[in-house]
Amino acid sequence: MQKEIELAVNPENISDDHFILRQAAAQLKVTPKRIQSLQIRKRSIDARGRKVVYRLRLVVYIDEAVTLTVPKINYHDVSKSQPVIIIGAGPAGLFAALQCLELGFKPVVLERGKAVKDRRRDLAAINKAGLVNVESNYCFGEGGAGTYSDGKLYTRSNKRGDVQKVLQILVDHGATPDILVDARPHIGTNKLPHIIEAIREKIILFGGEIRFDSKVVDMVVKNKKLQGVVLHNGEEVVGNHVILATGHSARDIFYLFERKKWLVEAKPFALGVRIEHPQEIVDQAQYHCSIRSEHLPPAYYSLVEQIDNRGVFSFCMCPGGIIAPCATGEREIVVNGWSPSKRNNPYANSGTVVQVNLEDVAGAHTNPFALLAFQQQVERKAYDLGGGQLVAPAQRMIDFVEGKLSADLPINSYKPGLKSVQLEELLPNFIYKALKGALPLFGKKMQGYYTNEAVLVGVESRTSSPIRIPRDKDTLQHPEIEGLYPCGEGAGYAGGIVSAAIDGMNCVSRIGDRE
Repeated sequence: MQKEIELAVNPENISDDHFILRQAAAQLKVTPKRIQSLQIRKRSIDARGRKVVYRLRLVVYIDEAVTLTVPKINYHDVSKSQPVIIIGAGPAGLFAALQCLELGFKPVVLERGKAVKDRRRDLAAINKAGLVNVESNYCFGEGGAGTYSDGKLYTRSNKRGDVQKVLQILVDHGATPDILVDARPHIGTNKLPHIIEAIREKIILFGGEIRFDSKVVDMVVKNKKLQGVVLHNGEEVVGNHVILATGHSARDIFYLFERKKWLVEAKPFALGVRIEHPQEIVDQAQYHCSIRSEHLPPAYYSLVEQIDNRGVFSFCMCPGGIIAPCATGEREIVVNGWSPSKRNNPYANSGTVVQVNLEDVAGAHTNPFALLAFQQQVERKAYDLGGGQLVAPAQRMIDFVEGKLSADLPINSYKPGLKSVQLEELLPNFIYKALKGALPLFGKKMQGYYTNEAVLVGVESRTSSPIRIPRDKDTLQHPEIEGLYPCGEGAGYAGGIVSAAIDGMNCVSRIGDRE
């Protein structure tokens, strides 16, 4: 007999399997011996009341011996199969490659950046010297932007595809099984590189190719049909199917489309700052305590407000995290956040951003590059205000709202350093006014949030792509070019690791439908 139940478990008991077994038996009014197996389907923290508890959704097997098995994916030797060119080795590209192995296509992955371990030297140069390698940085290289921005797996993508399959693939390649049940699954920057390497090895083992330092600079199209791509060294890679999974920061791809006069369109995105608090402030607010229990993880938050009919919201919240410099070009400041798997740094940070719509930027309804130019302008201004070497402009929270230059800035996690400025000089007026109105309201929702111990760091601008590359909703091909599949965040069809992975898999499935 199989029963599905929900339990509330105190944090100190969450790792005690015998306690959970006894609680399940008591709720079902059976003896513990009758329960043959327990399976946790979902685990979340409920901090809404004065007492914090874990909520578990369980499947309980009574008087029934059950062997829980995970369906095994059947990968094929594709060394001699029809090629599918995949531009970009981020989550969309890598999961597209795995789907190729499953459907019998040979993935040829072309990545402009370096292998995941080789990226580390370039990241060190960014953090220590403010030097940006435009082909190898926090956004470009094996694993994509998510590899060194910590692998958050939160998603609402169930309607797009099989979320559980994506999570199981990550577990199969080294992620902790906790991600299969946690309500807010997270891998951690320290663990992601090993998982990415394991996926690469799987792709190569079954006959696929992954080529680094292979920047695509052109595409060969004849009679509106794709014939292949051209690399920066002049080499042509031949293939009739190309999945374009280049990420939200590969601006050169957008300019390539502009030169070719291929259809692209402006897309709304969000822009603002990254806000960092001491983690203990967030813990105290969310867990209603003076000191967080050792049985609870560092707390997170999610905040949203409407200011003058404009959305202001927290984004990519990193408990126990670090603010990172994520510029991909010279003379620009872009910040993001990440956390290690233990989330044990003393700070919590979150992007706090304002929706940017087409009507906010002159010419955006007719010029598909208007929002991209707007994004670039703010990033360059942030660099100039910081004074160079990726020093970022910053201001304490209450000072920002009250229009005061901060006399000093708190100790923080941003390694290149911060410079005290009036962020009103950096942010477009509608974004500044929306943030100024929202922050005190966030403080009313979350005790301790509105404080001068928090620092605002500019600029959080790569929340998503400001350009969409259109595609047919059924075939997923570009409407003007047969065989070209715009994919993932860079094309405007995903918003994180899981949704990008699903989109990559879906594109390969459409190729399978055609062949």
